[in-house]
Amino acid sequence: MTVRVQSLLWVTAQFALVALLLLGSVPWHFGAVAVCLALAAVVLALWVFWHNPPGNFNIRPEPRSGARLVTSGPYRRVRHPMYVALLLGTAALVTAGSDVGLLWGLWALLVLVLHFKAALEERLLEERFPEYRDYRQHTGRFLPGLG
Repeated sequence: MTVRVQSLLWVTAQFALVALLLLGSVPWHFGAVAVCLALAAVVLALWVFWHNPPGNFNIRPEPRSGARLVTSGPYRRVRHPMYVALLLGTAALVTAGSDVGLLWGLWALLVLVLHFKAALEERLLEERFPEYRDYRQHTGRFLPGLG
């Protein structure tokens, strides 16, 4: 299977799961936990954009031509902070929804999809940026200190 097809499959699965989480959590009942998770997601996403402008990264795991490797800001601690922001935001939806069991199951599938999408992205980044291998050794994928 080509990289392009793999990329398309992971992005499609990601968007499908986010859509299911959005639709499945309606009507929303935002309590304190959901609000805190949503705020954390927004703050992290803004911090990501401060250090990695939208023209530098790609929604697909394939690096854009002319992209530069960013290792500052949130990237100093985790390799995929935008995925973390997405997981925080969708966790807010889960806690705001009514069928929490089903929603946590969908959220767990999203974690799995993002894990495999990140693995593909990391392989491609390592091919593009030789220094990525060293960077990967010192940062967590989604959480600081966790591979």
